[in-house]
Amino acid sequence: MPQNEHIELFQKRCVTCEGDGGAAPRHRVENVPAARARARPARVHFGADTTSSVPPPRNGRKVFSTSLAFFSRRASRDDRGLQTDPFSLCFFRHDSYGRRLDYYEKKRKKEAREPHKRSAVAKKLIGLKAKLYAKKRHSEKVTMKKTIQQHSERTNKHKVEEEAAPGAIPAYLLDREQTSRAKVLSNTIKQKRKDKAGKWEVPLPKVRPVAEDEMFRVMRSGKRQKKTWKRMITKATFVGPGFTRKPPKYERFIRPSGLRFTKAHVTHPELKCTFQLDILGVKKNPNGPMYSSLGVLTKGTVIEVNVSELGLVTPGGKVVWGKYAQVTNNPENDGCVNGVLLV
Repeated sequence: MPQNEHIELFQKRCVTCEGDGGAAPRHRVENVPAARARARPARVHFGADTTSSVPPPRNGRKVFSTSLAFFSRRASRDDRGLQTDPFSLCFFRHDSYGRRLDYYEKKRKKEAREPHKRSAVAKKLIGLKAKLYAKKRHSEKVTMKKTIQQHSERTNKHKVEEEAAPGAIPAYLLDREQTSRAKVLSNTIKQKRKDKAGKWEVPLPKVRPVAEDEMFRVMRSGKRQKKTWKRMITKATFVGPGFTRKPPKYERFIRPSGLRFTKAHVTHPELKCTFQLDILGVKKNPNGPMYSSLGVLTKGTVIEVNVSELGLVTPGGKVVWGKYAQVTNNPENDGCVNGVLLV
Protein backbone atom coordinates (compact mmCIF):
# COMPACT_ATOMS: atom_id res chain seq x y z
CA MET A 1 0.00 0.00 0.00
CA PRO A 2 1.41 3.50 -0.83
CA GLN A 3 2.60 5.51 2.12
CA ASN A 4 0.10 8.38 1.52
CA GLU A 5 -2.88 6.01 1.54
CA HIS A 6 -1.48 4.35 4.68
CA ILE A 7 -1.42 7.73 6.46
CA GLU A 8 -4.92 8.67 5.23
CA LEU A 9 -6.31 5.37 6.49
CA PHE A 10 -4.99 6.04 10.00
CA GLN A 11 -6.32 9.60 9.89
CA LYS A 12 -9.82 8.16 9.44
CA ARG A 13 -9.54 6.73 12.95
CA CYS A 14 -9.07 10.20 14.45
CA VAL A 15 -11.73 11.41 16.90
CA THR A 16 -13.09 14.88 16.24
CA CYS A 17 -15.52 16.91 18.27
CA GLU A 18 -17.42 19.28 15.96
CA GLY A 19 -19.29 22.29 17.32
CA ASP A 20 -22.92 23.10 16.67
CA GLY A 21 -23.91 24.65 13.35
CA GLY A 22 -20.79 23.58 11.45
CA ALA A 23 -18.41 25.72 13.53
CA ALA A 24 -14.70 25.04 13.80
CA PRO A 25 -13.78 22.00 15.95
CA ARG A 26 -12.93 22.74 19.57
CA HIS A 27 -10.12 20.19 19.76
CA ARG A 28 -8.68 17.44 17.61
CA VAL A 29 -7.11 14.18 18.76
CA GLU A 30 -4.99 12.63 16.05
CA ASN A 31 -3.33 9.27 15.81
CA VAL A 32 0.30 9.21 16.83
CA PRO A 33 1.63 7.49 13.63
CA ALA A 34 -0.06 10.08 11.37
CA ALA A 35 1.20 13.03 13.43
CA ARG A 36 4.71 11.71 13.51
CA ALA A 37 4.67 11.08 9.75
CA ARG A 38 3.72 14.73 9.13
CA ALA A 39 6.16 16.14 11.67
CA ARG A 40 9.42 14.59 10.54
CA PRO A 41 10.84 14.22 7.04
CA ALA A 42 11.19 10.86 5.38
CA ARG A 43 14.52 9.17 5.95
CA VAL A 44 16.65 8.19 2.97
CA HIS A 45 18.23 4.75 3.22
CA PHE A 46 21.45 4.05 1.41
CA GLY A 47 21.02 1.52 -1.30
CA ALA A 48 17.27 1.94 -1.37
CA ASP A 49 15.19 2.80 -4.41
CA THR A 50 14.21 6.47 -3.93
CA THR A 51 11.67 6.41 -6.75
CA SER A 52 9.45 3.86 -4.97
CA SER A 53 6.81 5.17 -2.58
CA VAL A 54 6.85 2.01 -0.40
CA PRO A 55 8.98 2.47 2.76
CA PRO A 56 11.95 0.08 3.14
CA PRO A 57 11.92 -2.68 5.79
CA ARG A 58 13.17 -1.80 9.25
CA ASN A 59 15.94 -4.01 10.64
CA GLY A 60 15.07 -6.75 8.23
CA ARG A 61 11.46 -7.08 9.53
CA LYS A 62 8.21 -6.61 7.63
CA VAL A 63 6.30 -3.36 8.12
CA PHE A 64 2.77 -4.01 9.46
CA SER A 65 0.09 -2.49 7.24
CA THR A 66 -3.57 -2.50 8.18
CA SER A 67 -5.85 -3.70 5.43
CA LEU A 68 -9.18 -2.15 4.49
CA ALA A 69 -10.84 -5.55 4.74
CA PHE A 70 -9.86 -5.76 8.41
CA PHE A 71 -11.60 -2.43 9.22
CA SER A 72 -14.65 -3.31 7.14
CA ARG A 73 -14.99 -6.59 9.05
CA ARG A 74 -14.73 -4.64 12.36
CA ALA A 75 -17.45 -2.21 11.24
CA SER A 76 -19.80 -5.05 10.38
CA ARG A 77 -19.23 -6.57 13.84
CA ASP A 78 -19.84 -3.21 15.53
CA ASP A 79 -23.16 -2.98 13.72
CA ARG A 80 -24.15 -6.31 15.24
CA GLY A 81 -23.42 -5.01 18.76
CA LEU A 82 -20.32 -7.16 19.45
CA GLN A 83 -17.54 -5.83 21.64
CA THR A 84 -14.56 -5.68 19.29
CA ASP A 85 -11.21 -3.96 19.23
CA PRO A 86 -9.15 -4.29 16.01
CA PHE A 87 -5.91 -3.60 17.86
CA SER A 88 -6.54 -6.40 20.41
CA LEU A 89 -4.62 -9.61 19.81
CA CYS A 90 -7.39 -11.63 21.52
CA PHE A 91 -9.98 -10.26 19.11
CA PHE A 92 -7.72 -10.95 16.14
CA ARG A 93 -7.14 -14.52 17.33
CA HIS A 94 -10.83 -15.30 18.02
CA ASP A 95 -11.96 -13.62 14.81
CA SER A 96 -9.53 -15.56 12.67
CA TYR A 97 -9.28 -18.98 14.30
CA GLY A 98 -12.25 -19.23 16.71
CA ARG A 99 -12.27 -20.54 20.31
CA ARG A 100 -10.68 -23.60 21.86
CA LEU A 101 -12.76 -26.76 21.74
CA ASP A 102 -13.09 -26.87 25.54
CA TYR A 103 -13.60 -23.10 26.03
CA TYR A 104 -17.33 -23.21 26.82
CA GLU A 105 -16.96 -26.27 29.08
CA LYS A 106 -14.21 -24.53 31.08
CA LYS A 107 -16.30 -21.38 31.26
CA ARG A 108 -19.28 -23.34 32.60
CA LYS A 109 -17.14 -25.04 35.25
CA LYS A 110 -15.59 -21.74 36.29
CA GLU A 111 -19.04 -20.21 36.77
CA ALA A 112 -20.11 -23.27 38.78
CA ARG A 113 -17.08 -22.88 41.09
CA GLU A 114 -17.84 -19.20 41.71
CA PRO A 115 -20.37 -19.71 44.60
CA HIS A 116 -17.90 -22.01 46.40
CA LYS A 117 -15.15 -19.42 46.06
CA ARG A 118 -17.44 -16.72 47.44
CA SER A 119 -18.33 -18.96 50.37
CA ALA A 120 -14.67 -19.65 51.13
CA VAL A 121 -13.86 -15.94 51.02
CA ALA A 122 -16.80 -15.11 53.29
CA LYS A 123 -15.63 -17.70 55.85
CA LYS A 124 -12.07 -16.39 55.95
CA LEU A 125 -12.88 -12.67 56.19
CA ILE A 126 -12.98 -11.12 59.66
CA GLY A 127 -13.62 -7.69 61.10
CA LEU A 128 -14.68 -4.71 59.01
CA LYS A 129 -13.97 -6.45 55.69
CA ALA A 130 -16.32 -9.25 56.65
CA LYS A 131 -19.09 -6.75 57.50
CA LEU A 132 -18.68 -4.88 54.22
CA TYR A 133 -18.60 -8.13 52.23
CA ALA A 134 -21.71 -9.44 54.00
CA LYS A 135 -23.54 -6.16 53.36
CA LYS A 136 -22.62 -6.29 49.67
CA ARG A 137 -23.75 -9.92 49.30
CA HIS A 138 -26.99 -9.15 51.15
CA SER A 139 -27.85 -6.31 48.75
CA GLU A 140 -27.05 -8.57 45.77
CA LYS A 141 -29.32 -11.32 47.09
CA VAL A 142 -32.16 -8.88 47.76
CA THR A 143 -31.90 -7.54 44.20
CA MET A 144 -31.81 -11.08 42.78
CA LYS A 145 -34.87 -12.18 44.79
CA LYS A 146 -36.82 -9.12 43.69
CA THR A 147 -35.97 -9.82 40.06
CA ILE A 148 -37.00 -13.47 40.37
CA GLN A 149 -40.26 -12.46 42.03
CA GLN A 150 -41.04 -9.98 39.26
CA HIS A 151 -40.48 -12.66 36.63
CA SER A 152 -42.54 -15.24 38.51
CA GLU A 153 -45.47 -12.83 38.88
CA ARG A 154 -45.79 -12.69 35.12
CA THR A 155 -46.22 -16.45 34.77
CA ASN A 156 -48.20 -17.22 37.94
CA LYS A 157 -51.89 -17.92 37.57
CA HIS A 158 -53.85 -16.40 40.44
CA LYS A 159 -57.24 -17.82 41.28
CA VAL A 160 -60.01 -15.26 41.34
CA GLU A 161 -61.67 -15.35 44.77
CA GLU A 162 -65.42 -15.46 44.64
CA GLU A 163 -67.10 -13.02 46.95
CA ALA A 164 -69.54 -14.57 49.40
CA ALA A 165 -73.16 -13.56 49.07
CA PRO A 166 -74.47 -11.25 51.83
CA GLY A 167 -75.96 -13.27 54.69
CA ALA A 168 -74.11 -16.49 53.79
CA ILE A 169 -73.36 -18.87 56.68
CA PRO A 170 -70.36 -21.25 56.87
CA ALA A 171 -71.06 -24.98 56.73
CA TYR A 172 -70.03 -25.57 60.35
CA LEU A 173 -72.65 -23.05 61.59
CA LEU A 174 -75.63 -24.38 59.64
CA ASP A 175 -76.73 -26.81 62.37
CA ARG A 176 -76.44 -24.29 65.23
CA GLU A 177 -79.17 -22.12 66.61
CA GLN A 178 -79.27 -18.59 65.28
CA THR A 179 -78.61 -16.06 68.05
CA SER A 180 -78.94 -12.33 68.10
CA ARG A 181 -75.65 -10.87 66.91
CA ALA A 182 -76.20 -7.58 68.76
CA LYS A 183 -76.76 -9.34 72.09
CA VAL A 184 -73.63 -11.49 71.72
CA LEU A 185 -71.59 -8.42 70.78
CA SER A 186 -72.80 -6.40 73.76
CA ASN A 187 -72.01 -9.24 76.19
CA THR A 188 -68.52 -9.63 74.70
CA ILE A 189 -67.83 -5.91 74.99
CA LYS A 190 -69.02 -5.83 78.59
CA GLN A 191 -66.81 -8.79 79.49
CA LYS A 192 -63.76 -7.15 77.86
CA ARG A 193 -64.43 -3.93 79.74
CA LYS A 194 -64.58 -5.85 83.01
CA ASP A 195 -61.32 -7.65 82.25
CA LYS A 196 -59.60 -4.38 81.34
CA ALA A 197 -60.77 -2.60 84.48
CA GLY A 198 -59.96 -5.61 86.69
CA LYS A 199 -63.29 -5.36 88.50
CA TRP A 200 -65.66 -8.28 89.00
CA GLU A 201 -68.61 -9.03 91.21
CA VAL A 202 -66.79 -11.22 93.69
CA PRO A 203 -68.11 -13.11 96.73
CA LEU A 204 -65.46 -11.48 98.98
CA PRO A 205 -65.32 -7.79 98.08
CA LYS A 206 -63.09 -6.89 101.06
CA VAL A 207 -60.23 -8.91 102.51
CA ARG A 208 -57.68 -8.33 105.25
CA PRO A 209 -54.43 -6.90 103.89
CA VAL A 210 -51.32 -9.01 104.43
CA ALA A 211 -48.23 -7.25 105.79
CA GLU A 212 -44.86 -7.66 104.08
CA ASP A 213 -43.31 -9.18 107.20
CA GLU A 214 -46.04 -11.82 107.21
CA MET A 215 -45.66 -12.48 103.49
CA PHE A 216 -41.86 -12.77 103.37
CA ARG A 217 -39.17 -14.20 105.61
CA VAL A 218 -35.62 -12.85 105.43
CA MET A 219 -33.08 -15.40 104.17
CA ARG A 220 -29.45 -14.85 105.13
CA SER A 221 -26.76 -15.76 102.62
CA GLY A 222 -23.05 -15.33 102.07
CA LYS A 223 -20.01 -16.96 103.61
CA ARG A 224 -20.75 -15.51 107.05
CA GLN A 225 -24.54 -15.19 106.65
CA LYS A 226 -24.36 -11.40 106.59
CA LYS A 227 -26.25 -10.76 103.34
CA THR A 228 -30.00 -10.26 103.75
CA TRP A 229 -31.26 -9.53 100.23
CA LYS A 230 -33.07 -12.85 99.74
CA ARG A 231 -36.72 -13.40 100.71
CA MET A 232 -38.73 -16.61 101.15
CA ILE A 233 -42.48 -16.50 100.45
CA THR A 234 -44.48 -17.98 103.33
CA LYS A 235 -47.81 -18.15 101.46
CA ALA A 236 -49.13 -20.54 98.82
CA THR A 237 -47.96 -19.82 95.30
CA PHE A 238 -48.66 -20.92 91.73
CA VAL A 239 -46.00 -21.50 89.08
CA GLY A 240 -46.49 -22.67 85.48
CA PRO A 241 -45.74 -26.20 84.25
CA GLY A 242 -42.44 -25.15 82.64
CA PHE A 243 -41.11 -23.31 85.70
CA THR A 244 -37.39 -23.57 86.48
CA ARG A 245 -35.70 -21.93 89.44
CA LYS A 246 -32.97 -19.38 88.84
CA PRO A 247 -29.44 -20.05 90.09
CA PRO A 248 -29.09 -19.26 93.83
CA LYS A 249 -26.84 -16.31 93.03
CA TYR A 250 -29.66 -14.53 91.15
CA GLU A 251 -32.82 -15.80 92.92
CA ARG A 252 -34.25 -13.04 95.13
CA PHE A 253 -37.70 -14.49 95.90
CA ILE A 254 -37.78 -18.17 96.84
CA ARG A 255 -41.04 -20.04 96.38
CA PRO A 256 -40.93 -23.29 98.41
CA SER A 257 -41.96 -26.36 96.43
CA GLY A 258 -44.14 -27.55 99.35
CA LEU A 259 -46.36 -24.45 99.01
CA ARG A 260 -46.82 -24.61 95.23
CA PHE A 261 -50.32 -25.47 93.98
CA THR A 262 -51.49 -26.34 90.47
CA LYS A 263 -55.13 -27.34 91.15
CA ALA A 264 -58.06 -25.65 92.88
CA HIS A 265 -61.45 -26.83 94.21
CA VAL A 266 -63.88 -24.48 92.50
CA THR A 267 -67.61 -24.33 93.26
CA HIS A 268 -70.11 -23.33 90.57
CA PRO A 269 -72.62 -20.96 92.26
CA GLU A 270 -75.55 -21.94 90.00
CA LEU A 271 -74.93 -25.68 89.75
CA LYS A 272 -73.98 -25.94 93.45
CA CYS A 273 -71.25 -28.38 92.50
CA THR A 274 -67.53 -28.37 93.22
CA PHE A 275 -64.93 -29.37 90.65
CA GLN A 276 -61.19 -29.87 90.87
CA LEU A 277 -59.78 -27.70 88.07
CA ASP A 278 -56.28 -26.80 86.86
CA ILE A 279 -55.04 -23.31 87.65
CA LEU A 280 -53.99 -21.37 84.51
CA GLY A 281 -52.64 -18.25 86.24
CA VAL A 282 -53.03 -15.59 88.90
CA LYS A 283 -55.04 -12.67 87.53
CA LYS A 284 -55.01 -10.27 90.48
CA ASN A 285 -53.88 -10.36 94.08
CA PRO A 286 -55.63 -7.72 96.27
CA ASN A 287 -52.38 -7.01 98.15
CA GLY A 288 -50.54 -5.56 95.16
CA PRO A 289 -49.24 -6.16 91.64
CA MET A 290 -45.92 -7.58 92.89
CA TYR A 291 -47.74 -10.49 94.54
CA SER A 292 -49.76 -11.04 91.34
CA SER A 293 -46.56 -11.35 89.28
CA LEU A 294 -45.05 -13.73 91.88
CA GLY A 295 -48.21 -15.90 91.74
CA VAL A 296 -49.02 -15.63 95.47
CA LEU A 297 -52.39 -17.22 96.44
CA THR A 298 -54.02 -15.50 99.40
CA LYS A 299 -57.63 -15.05 100.44
CA GLY A 300 -59.51 -12.94 97.86
CA THR A 301 -57.06 -13.59 94.98
CA VAL A 302 -58.68 -13.84 91.52
CA ILE A 303 -57.29 -16.81 89.59
CA GLU A 304 -57.98 -18.24 86.15
CA VAL A 305 -59.00 -21.90 85.97
CA ASN A 306 -59.49 -24.36 83.13
CA VAL A 307 -63.24 -25.01 82.72
CA SER A 308 -63.10 -26.91 79.41
CA GLU A 309 -64.21 -30.10 81.21
CA LEU A 310 -67.42 -28.42 82.39
CA GLY A 311 -68.67 -27.92 78.83
CA LEU A 312 -69.51 -24.23 79.19
CA VAL A 313 -70.42 -22.54 75.89
CA THR A 314 -70.58 -18.86 74.92
CA PRO A 315 -73.71 -17.36 73.28
CA GLY A 316 -71.88 -17.65 69.95
CA GLY A 317 -71.45 -21.40 70.36
CA LYS A 318 -67.73 -21.47 71.25
CA VAL A 319 -66.42 -23.65 74.08
CA VAL A 320 -65.13 -21.65 77.06
CA TRP A 321 -61.53 -22.53 77.88
CA GLY A 322 -60.71 -20.39 80.91
CA LYS A 323 -62.80 -18.62 83.54
CA TYR A 324 -62.03 -16.57 86.63
CA ALA A 325 -62.58 -17.70 90.22
CA GLN A 326 -61.89 -16.13 93.62
CA VAL A 327 -59.98 -17.88 96.40
CA THR A 328 -62.17 -18.07 99.53
CA ASN A 329 -59.81 -19.72 102.06
CA ASN A 330 -56.26 -19.43 103.36
CA PRO A 331 -54.38 -22.06 101.31
CA GLU A 332 -51.23 -21.99 103.48
CA ASN A 333 -53.35 -23.11 106.49
CA ASP A 334 -55.72 -25.59 104.79
CA GLY A 335 -53.25 -27.20 102.40
CA CYS A 336 -55.59 -26.74 99.41
CA VAL A 337 -57.04 -23.95 97.28
CA ASN A 338 -60.81 -23.43 97.47
CA GLY A 339 -62.70 -20.89 95.37
CA VAL A 340 -65.96 -19.78 93.80
CA LEU A 341 -66.42 -19.45 90.06
CA LEU A 342 -67.23 -15.92 88.82
CA VAL A 343 -70.23 -16.33 86.47
